[in-house]
Amino acid sequence: MSKIQAAFIFVAPETDVAIHHSVIETPILVLHIAGVKNYDEAETVAKDLVGRGVGAIELCAGFGNEGTARIAKAVGDKAVVGTVRFDLHPAFGHQSGDKLF
Repeated sequence: MSKIQAAFIFVAPETDVAIHHSVIETPILVLHIAGVKNYDEAETVAKDLVGRGVGAIELCAGFGNEGTARIAKAVGDKAVVGTVRFDLHPAFGHQSGDKLF
């Protein structure tokens, strides 16, 4: 049985995906973690991850409804996209990522 390939993408200002990324491998799962600075970068990273076999992407609560929709559209039917939810993210001054990114 092949391992499940999944990803978690978080968004935060001043994040550099070249530095802020990791992979955690367990006996049944390979979890790719990537930090991005905005929604545009998140789309690029999501497409790259799907190209490397990731079939499930979870987005951090910093992604608002618009950001989540953008990532889902970017990967199409190649991966399922889910989101951890805060309507107003505490790390962003209680704003949605949609206002910031």
